[in-house]
Amino acid sequence: MARILPPFDPVDRTILAELQADGRITNVALAARAGLTAPPCLRRVRALEQDGVIRGYHARLDPGALGYGIAIFALVSLRSQAEDALRAFEAHVDTLPEVRECHMLNGEIDFILKIVAHDLQSFQVFLTSHLTTAPHVASVKTSLTIRTSKDEPGVPVDPA
Repeated sequence: MARILPPFDPVDRTILAELQADGRITNVALAARAGLTAPPCLRRVRALEQDGVIRGYHARLDPGALGYGIAIFALVSLRSQAEDALRAFEAHVDTLPEVRECHMLNGEIDFILKIVAHDLQSFQVFLTSHLTTAPHVASVKTSLTIRTSKDEPGVPVDPA
């Protein structure tokens, strides 16, 4: 269920856009870009964090540098769409670090997963040992990523 938050003014939107672009920006630099002094800027950032609008700060890592040479999308259909089956599958997926994203879908397919693996052989082991054997799984269809032309985290921050 979506939470109702007060509307964001242009200063909040600037703060959000700047932090999303560079989570390591200093408060002084952020304040200057938002047209504030440092103390009120920090208060706004803390309020946005407390309200859950800013959910965290993360470093974007290069998968290849860590040996993850391939990314795969898996379309998963379950035998049952009962809430307990959905939750059991989601709980299982939550234990698998190779699964980087899990989205429940509306329609023929129940879930789409983004998975990283070191290579095709390690993905096959993952697929047969952890995914096709997961609770309530009826079928899994996979597609190997050939090229990524856009990988933009976050969401667009619209102007006020």
